[in-house]
This record gives sequence, C-alpha cells and structure tokens, in this order.
Amino acid sequence: MVLVLGVSVGSSGARAVLTHSDQPHLPPIDRCHIPRPPGAPLADPVLAAVQRMHTAARRRDEYITGTAVTCRDHRHAELVTEALDTDRVALVDEPLAQLRYLRFTEQLPLSGSVLLFDLGASGLTLTQVDCRTDSVIAAAHCPGLGGDAYDELLCEWLDKAGVFTDEAAARRYREALSSTRVVTAADPATAERTVITRCDLTELCAEPVAEAAALIRRVSEKSEVPAETVALLGGCARNPALRSRLAELFDVPLIWDREPEYVSARGALLFAARRPSAGAHTAHIRAGGQVVPLHPPVAGRRRVYAAAAVTIGLGATVAGLLTAQNGTAQPARNTYVPTDVLDAPPEP
Repeated sequence: MVLVLGVSVGSSGARAVLTHSDQPHLPPIDRCHIPRPPGAPLADPVLAAVQRMHTAARRRDEYITGTAVTCRDHRHAELVTEALDTDRVALVDEPLAQLRYLRFTEQLPLSGSVLLFDLGASGLTLTQVDCRTDSVIAAAHCPGLGGDAYDELLCEWLDKAGVFTDEAAARRYREALSSTRVVTAADPATAERTVITRCDLTELCAEPVAEAAALIRRVSEKSEVPAETVALLGGCARNPALRSRLAELFDVPLIWDREPEYVSARGALLFAARRPSAGAHTAHIRAGGQVVPLHPPVAGRRRVYAAAAVTIGLGATVAGLLTAQNGTAQPARNTYVPTDVLDAPPEP
C-alpha cells in the first residue's frame, strides 16, 4: 500500500501526519511534532519531520506517493520549497487546509461565514471565510496573543510566588493544565514549589483573552459580515478553561477539534491524498472581500507581552485578499497572503 503525508509549519515547529492514501479519515499510522529551536531556520523542523516520516514509511516497506505542506505566506512557501528540494510536494494555504479538514469532519457549516481562530505559539491569527465559496472575507494577525505571551505572563506569576523558572517550563505547566486541573511548579535551584490551577491560568490570561474578543469584533466591523461560527484552532485551544472563557465572550457558537494543533496537518493530508501525482503545485484559498491596506512587515520583530501587542494590534486594520480565483486547486497570480504582522514600536 502507498502512503500520503501532511505537514503543517509554524514559528514553534512542524507537525506531520502519515497515513494510507485511501484512509485519510482513520487514525494515522504515524505522526510527529518537531519543535523549532530558538533562532533556527523555519524550514529546519519541516525537513526533519518529512525525513522522519519517510524513515517510518521505509520501516513499513511502503512508499509515500504524495506530500502536502501548509504555508502561511509566500515567504513560508519559498523556504519550504528550498528545504525540501522536490517536485512532489503540494503547498497549501493554511486556512484552506483547515477548512478542508473541518468540512471533511462535518464540523463546518454549509453556509454563512466561519472565523478561524488560530491561537498558536507565536500569536493569534484570525481568518474569516465564506463557508460556501471558501473565500476569505477578512484576516488579521497579532503576535502578542499566542502561547509564548501566555508563558511570559505565567513566568511573571510564578516569580511573584517565589518559583523562578524559564518559559519552556512555564509552557509545560500551561499545556499540562489542558488535561488536569492542578499542576505543581518547582524552582529547579531552590526546590521552592507552588500550585497552579486552571482557574489561576484563566484569571492570568483574562486580559489577553478579552483583547482577542475585541479583535474579533474589530474584524467583524471591518468585514461588515458577522461570523456565524468560530472555529478554535492551534494548541492553545486544548485548554478547557480558555474555551469556556471564549464561549462567554463570544455570542456565536464555538467548534473545536479534539486535537486542534493537528488540524492544519490533517487538512494538508487530505490534499496529499487527492493529489499524489508528480509535479509541484500550490492550492490557494480563494480571494474575496474588499482589500484594506496594511503597514509593511517590520524586520526583526520584538517579543512583546499580550496586552501591549494587542493595544497596537487593535489600531491596525484587517486584511482581505485580491481577485477571486475560479477554484481552490488552481495556481493564481493573486494568492492568499494571510495577514500583516502587527508589531510593537522599537524599544528606546
């Protein structure tokens, strides 16, 4: 039997899912998460994930006939293409992969619009899409609202409790609270300990979560088309307390997958299963809505806390796309460029 591979890439690393080409709906036969070390090239974890999955396939004496990788923008696509150096890879716009998976699992409404609320490590990405045409209505990104910012806030909270630790440990504590209500944090130098509960994390993140809700309202105002459903994506969506708080703030239904961090990779897998032929190609999400100019990206993005970044982020506009294309599978001149990055001004 032959295999297909779906890969998603983000600032924190890459995730890969491997399965048989005729069984994309079944649990994968293998998968992996390759973290991205600080300062490492974006493409490194993608290459490592692909290599690991090819090794897994060889051990099974099977062959990977199709590979699809999600990309957030042209820069991501170029880096992935250079790293893989192959013509058998389909590059898929990340929102399109997410939509494909949500529709495949029958979680996506048949009509109206859905807001993809992608809360990853590096920030919050909002993409409002028409469910009938798969066209983008509006999009925005704020780097100060992701898991990294939450980890910084948790580090500060632990410091005040006398437990000094790094952000990597804070991330482990935060992620553990997705499956348990209480965790114990320990200072590696002094052995000082303190307890963190889900309620503590909810209170700690109350302000950035409220700012995320405000950003959603701003996107809706700019698009003039209220979203009828919000799909929670990204690893941060695993936390039940966060989902409950978002449900209180939003006046629309929420949907989420059991493994929200793998939605993009599973969506890419569906493209790989349907497109195993040779030859490089790109699947683009359709353009739609009115174009709203954005400031150009700022080189050397600085890390900022959630509240500060969102304050600046809410002053920016949301982005739509350019000319609509006739199909999501056809390459186009005006392709999906998710959003500009909202950055804090340089520090004095």
